Amino acid sequence: MNIGVVIFPGSNCDQDLYRAFKKFKPNKVKLLWHKDSKLPKGLDVCAIPGGFSFGDYLRTGAIASRSPIIRAIVEFANSGGFVLGICNGFQILCECGLLPGVLIRNQSTRFICKDQELMICNQDPLFTSLYKKDAKVSFPIAHHDGNYLVDPSTHQILLDNNQIAFKYLKENPNGSVGDIAGVYSKNYRVLGLMPHPERRVDSKIGGCDGELLFKNICQGPSS
Repeated sequence: MNIGVVIFPGSNCDQDLYRAFKKFKPNKVKLLWHKDSKLPKGLDVCAIPGGFSFGDYLRTGAIASRSPIIRAIVEFANSGGFVLGICNGFQILCECGLLPGVLIRNQSTRFICKDQELMICNQDPLFTSLYKKDAKVSFPIAHHDGNYLVDPSTHQILLDNNQIAFKYLKENPNGSVGDIAGVYSKNYRVLGLMPHPERRVDSKIGGCDGELLFKNICQGPSS
């Protein structure tokens, strides 16, 4: 698999994401700059990391969603490419229209940074098929604007189409509709989630619950 990791001014999880992919020895992992107007030829997966793109000065992900590389990523996704967005990456994917909904201020209005238990709701061929059905995992969360909001009709569409990828367990840390922590696009080729699986790929830094997601991606879609 050929994987690109996008860097924006303010990204702070790009190296974590890069190392998570490199652990499973895909064909190539390349860092991409937000001003690039084209994606590398032969790219299989494009990943957008967490952080505070452009300082969140306007609205989380809003400025980044207008960057040249996002136009290329939208074209890539619309042509069948796979896209992963984590935390700020999730916000950007919603802002550019690749995923439904929007991420708004946490219900508590506070920045939240802690480990969070989740349930994997969809065993997708590229992203999560290596996990057991309804697996429970613990990923860190670190966000101020992680409250996922959709209208009731869109929420029902997500349920009907099995587009909910991850749900918060035990507690809803930010007020997200339906305890949603991550969603897929309608064709399941775009995944966005607020928690950080890239911070859970080594037992020395807290655990390995995120390993299977990156292993899954690096070996390609399962049948």
